[in-house]
Amino acid sequence: MAKESPDRKVLLIGHRGACGQAPENTLASIERAIMLRCTLTEVDVRRTADGMLVLLHDERVNRTTNGRGLVAEMTLEDIRKLDAGGGQTLPTLEEALTAAKGRIGLLLELKTEGLAYDACAIVRASGFDGPVIYASFLREELQHVRRADPDSKTMILFKRLLKEPDAEAARLQATHVGLRFDTVTRPVVNTLHKARLAVFVYTVNRPADIAKMKTLGVDGIISDFRNRV
Repeated sequence: MAKESPDRKVLLIGHRGACGQAPENTLASIERAIMLRCTLTEVDVRRTADGMLVLLHDERVNRTTNGRGLVAEMTLEDIRKLDAGGGQTLPTLEEALTAAKGRIGLLLELKTEGLAYDACAIVRASGFDGPVIYASFLREELQHVRRADPDSKTMILFKRLLKEPDAEAARLQATHVGLRFDTVTRPVVNTLHKARLAVFVYTVNRPADIAKMKTLGVDGIISDFRNRV
């Protein structure tokens, strides 16, 4: 089969902002993704003990801040006291939307159950006018997003490739699928495209892997290093 045209448009997506060059899931990282002209930037969403939605990948703040503990057991006031690198704090979802508005689209990964309705409400209230894709490994969360916003774009994330990923995506009424880059093949991409699904791959950092993903015809490449894409 012929290789994909090098001129084909592939979306360039910063991972956790642009975490290869700025502290992940911070406003500085989002700014870096904007400066690097990413089409979208992916960020992770969790809930604090007092119900606020903040950007953080891990259950605990230990790895990415100077603090310790579960974010679900910390208030926003507790979170504000932490240094996430370079003097950055962990922003709320509202703050991330404000920083990105009119400048870059957002790929919001919902990390835990029970976030969908609040996340959709916050996005709606913000007046954010750029592209938003809600992503999750949690099937029920994507169903809640669909109920909260029937017109939303949603992405089902796969840790491993199912026998029929297109069928699972159809069951959830997803518009996108997110695949580990080392599970992707041309037949898989073709099958998903036939089902009218956009195919994003994560997390692709080596130049050789990035080049391979482009030849396989994926629609979006999520990378820590936008400058390598």
